Amino acid sequence: MKSRTLIALLSLICVQGLAMAQYIWVDEKGNKQYSDTAPPASVPKSRIIKAPGAASGTTSAPAPAATPSAPAKPQTTASKNEDYNKRRTEQAEAAQKNAAEQQASQDKKADCERARSYQRSLESGERVANVDSKGERYFLDDNQRSKEIDQVKKALANCQ
Repeated sequence: MKSRTLIALLSLICVQGLAMAQYIWVDEKGNKQYSDTAPPASVPKSRIIKAPGAASGTTSAPAPAATPSAPAKPQTTASKNEDYNKRRTEQAEAAQKNAAEQQASQDKKADCERARSYQRSLESGERVANVDSKGERYFLDDNQRSKEIDQVKKALANCQ
């Protein structure tokens, strides 16, 4: 009976060491991370300070921070909020710029389609009427029609 108790006690002691397995590594910002799960694959082995199964202190020293002259400072909540707000405004500006570009593209497409339609009307030989500054309607003669066709062709040169 004593031997069974002794074996059970020894097995519990061995299992306890595995249950308290802990990883320690330095992230890309220079902060120490503690976890009971392995670090992400993006963390190089040179930055892992402690891993289960390895004796403490036998792994290589952590890689220095990105800027060795300046000590790594932990980010405060205010700086995290500032970074978040900055990213959010950049995303909003990018979305607004993208929407403006899409709108300009749609407007240009519509203008080109109107110019093509007007060109077809002018070249069809139909009588085309315009309204002058007094609000009076007049029909284009052959000279005016050819000038209008030239102007439409210049405008359509940008549509290709």
